[in-house]
Amino acid sequence: MLKNVPPLITPDLLEILAAMGHGDELVLADRNFPATSVAAHTVSGKLVQLRGVDTTAAATAILKLLPLDSFVEAPVVRMAPVGESHVDFEVHQDMQRTVNAAEGRAIAIEALERFDFYEAAKNAFAVVATGEDRPYGCFILKKGVIFD
Repeated sequence: MLKNVPPLITPDLLEILAAMGHGDELVLADRNFPATSVAAHTVSGKLVQLRGVDTTAAATAILKLLPLDSFVEAPVVRMAPVGESHVDFEVHQDMQRTVNAAEGRAIAIEALERFDFYEAAKNAFAVVATGEDRPYGCFILKKGVIFD
């Protein structure tokens, strides 16, 4: 047992978070995302299943341990519909509040259209598949540095 680790963080996920370095990326995927096939192309080749939670709950737990990158303009990327990158869904607004609260400041979130998002996700460190049922509830989090 460990103290202060959120209950949603599984041993497999904890291992991935610990292995990631500055600039590495983690995909938080909704239930419709091709998580298994995309994970096979990632740096680690690993897929973690958190099917009982949505992306907001997963991000809340993960961001208690994972700092976001403060050296890039937008350390979070969200999936957007093709040709409609300006569309801002409720799931995106929930994630905006979550990352802002975790970092204690306003965090920029970049929109990436669906097929570009799939390609970007293949370059991530690993994929976390959630049970998120809201459309376009997929995100990429870029790991930052711990300064203290």
